Amino acid sequence: MHFFRAALSLAVLLFVGNGWANDVDFLPPPSYYAGATGTGAALKSQLQSITSTGHIQRTYGDFRNSAIIHDADPNNPGNILLTYNRASVSGTWDSGSTWNREHVWPQSLQTGSANNSSVGNLGDPHSLRPSNPSINTSRGNDPFGLVNTTGSFGAVAGGYYYPGDADAGDLARSLFYSATRYSGLTLVNGQPGSNQMGDLASLVQWHYRDEPDTFERRRNQAVYSSGLNPSYYTNNRNPYVDHPEFVWSVFVDNQNDSQVTLAGGSASADGSSVLALDFGRVYVGQPTPTLTQSITLDKGGSDGTYFQVTTAGAATSSLTGRHNAFRNGGTDTRTFDVGITANTALPGIASGVVTIDNLDITTGAGVGRGAQDGNDLIAMSLAVLSHPVASFSTAMETRAATIDFGQVALGDSVAGIELAIANLGVGSGGSLFAADLDLDTILGLGDTAAFSLGLSAFSGLSQGAASLASASLMTSMAGVFEATYTLALSGEDLAGEQMQTLALTLRGEVIDAAIQPGDFTGDGAVDNFDLNLLLLNWGAPTSPLPLGWNGDPPIGGSVDNDELNAMLLNWGAGTSSVAVPEPTGLVLVALLGGLLSPCRRVPRS
Repeated sequence: MHFFRAALSLAVLLFVGNGWANDVDFLPPPSYYAGATGTGAALKSQLQSITSTGHIQRTYGDFRNSAIIHDADPNNPGNILLTYNRASVSGTWDSGSTWNREHVWPQSLQTGSANNSSVGNLGDPHSLRPSNPSINTSRGNDPFGLVNTTGSFGAVAGGYYYPGDADAGDLARSLFYSATRYSGLTLVNGQPGSNQMGDLASLVQWHYRDEPDTFERRRNQAVYSSGLNPSYYTNNRNPYVDHPEFVWSVFVDNQNDSQVTLAGGSASADGSSVLALDFGRVYVGQPTPTLTQSITLDKGGSDGTYFQVTTAGAATSSLTGRHNAFRNGGTDTRTFDVGITANTALPGIASGVVTIDNLDITTGAGVGRGAQDGNDLIAMSLAVLSHPVASFSTAMETRAATIDFGQVALGDSVAGIELAIANLGVGSGGSLFAADLDLDTILGLGDTAAFSLGLSAFSGLSQGAASLASASLMTSMAGVFEATYTLALSGEDLAGEQMQTLALTLRGEVIDAAIQPGDFTGDGAVDNFDLNLLLLNWGAPTSPLPLGWNGDPPIGGSVDNDELNAMLLNWGAGTSSVAVPEPTGLVLVALLGGLLSPCRRVPRS
């Protein structure tokens, strides 16, 4: 006997320390309820068969030693939790001094009288609970009630007893089990008679108000499991703990009118609803933002129901599993938090879906109600972005570009030249999941009046796309022109955005065909006036045009031998409208000897 107690105590310690660790341990085998396919009386018959097949009946006496396993206090090894008051006491049997065995379905309301060899409902651990002896006595044989009672345990009006908020649903499901497993027992509304128990309406109400918690689910597993309870396992389960959605169809009707929807979601006629949550966009390497949001789930209709919450992808939910209920007797709401897990170290899209499924199995209330209530989906996403790469080319990174219009005749029409500002794609030099590109400012310097640039600030240029613009040379004025434009760009306006620039140069020469080469004054003749203007501006920069220069535009960076050569090679061309003394031959020789260098300029004709 001492060896047995020591071994049992060791098993309990191992059970409490390790056996409860994973919630998956409380699930039935995948095929256990495969035969539960019907509704109403058919379903009840199927469940009776399931709970009876392979059932190992235990005696009333066995409960003295098995309670320490299936009613174990998970926080106090060696202790058990009592029904009604949830007191934690030693699980060692001491002949009923510390705790005794409570029949949830009173002995007087079922056939037979319990002794240590009794089996059936009198000895079934699903139908028994450890209890404080004095509380057990005070309850006596009272049925449970009433519907709207809340608070602590104790007697209530009409000869009923309330189990207390913590145990009301647990004991209701124990009675549902007894009325299913044992065909001679019946649940009724009001005061029960022989082989009856009630009040059924109260039990149904409490079932939806007090969901199966971890303790109750753990207890159901421990009563069933040979691994956790090798000496006293029953090999059968309470179906109303595993599948609380069966209760309405078996004990009420097949017309559950519940409809579950997401507040703020897009609802459909079939009862489904969809809510999209965009947690925004963040640059790679930035701190992870808050990725949770409170969600309100509404229940329409007056009937209670259970619902299941599952997650997929990166989704998280503070409410999970199938043991979640809406109360019976009117509309109801539930609030919980959803979110996604994300790592901002790498670019990409973090996304996930939370699915809410109304688990009711009845179809009589019509489309969008009960079993015909469509699922509700919460779709969530967060974009972790890399920085965009701006370019003048869509094929590669090009930070600077020059458009040279060459020489254009004064007054000619010049076709615009197209240029692109691209947000480079991944295959062209851009990074994965790049942010949109914004062109913030354009700063032009130089001869900007000589050009038309059809480019303005923009925002939201997606990766792989390009914004097209056109540049053209104005031909209303002769001259050599050049302008530079600095384009300031950035990514999306998020923390950690990076600035970048592109440089654009436009250049071109507008030539008046009527102007002779060397006619710097633009008076139609190459003569002393041009010589004087040349000498006056010798060495001056060519941009902007030197003072008085209205004719053949200078080339290069300064007024120098290029202009002198052009003038001398075309001296005397044209006819001036003003009589001017011609330079003597000696003057020209002197100029040629002192200034003329090897000719670098091709005569313009």
